[in-house]
Amino acid sequence: MRRRSQLIPWRAAGRLTERQTSVDEVVQATGWVFNNETGDALTMAEFVASGDTEVPVYLRTFGLEHADDGERALVEIGAGIGRMTCAFTRRYQTVYACDLDAGFLERCREAVARFGNVDRVRTVEVADGRTLDIPDASVDVAFSYITLQHCQREDALALVREALRVVRPGGRVAMNFRSWSGSDPFVLPVGALVRLLFRFPAIGPWLSRRRTSTRLAWQANRLDPHQVVAPNAAALDDVAIWRHPARTSPLWGVDGARAEYFDGINHNHWWLVATAREPA
Repeated sequence: MRRRSQLIPWRAAGRLTERQTSVDEVVQATGWVFNNETGDALTMAEFVASGDTEVPVYLRTFGLEHADDGERALVEIGAGIGRMTCAFTRRYQTVYACDLDAGFLERCREAVARFGNVDRVRTVEVADGRTLDIPDASVDVAFSYITLQHCQREDALALVREALRVVRPGGRVAMNFRSWSGSDPFVLPVGALVRLLFRFPAIGPWLSRRRTSTRLAWQANRLDPHQVVAPNAAALDDVAIWRHPARTSPLWGVDGARAEYFDGINHNHWWLVATAREPA
């Protein structure tokens, strides 16, 4: 597999999670990766509780709730250590928790065992950063939150295609992206430089333990709706682009998509929410 610099921050974070003795210590010691906080007072229970709050809000707002969710399957692209996964396993019969790093997935399973339903989770390592080891048309919902902005653009778009491949016709996708903002002409080049520095043994491990450098390294791309929807238009029905109400600029290049607004969305983020179309 070709070694790509945008994968390195994940690998470094995964190694750090493996050095901790419990998922609570992961949250306490590496908050710079997950929730912007560190400290001995933090617990995984609190971290999971934040996911418990957000998951039903997103499912309800995006119209993803279904009376038969207890018999359905969901794939979570970018599960991390399980902040939202725990809530998903209490709702869905099967949850495919996907992430780039096996260290994250080990901690995710530990979190689900404590706070969710571990019998319902299936961890899937996305070793190449772009393909899901899940059969075609085998899940009902594909969900991804604060993950695709951290991928190389081609990998992010490949994961969108993968989501549409694994979702059954009539199933739903809800995928989060980040658009351009005024700080990006600085953030993206600096992020690329930090990822390059991660390669060097003399400085990489030190950088991987610093919150600012790591968060910069994880900023790898920005995608606008037309860049995601247009290449996948043949596979999508009932397309909605969800944004913060302050984002009122007209949509373009996404014919037929409707604009929706929710004040719980970050000003710089947007969501693709759509139905998977029956193959032609």
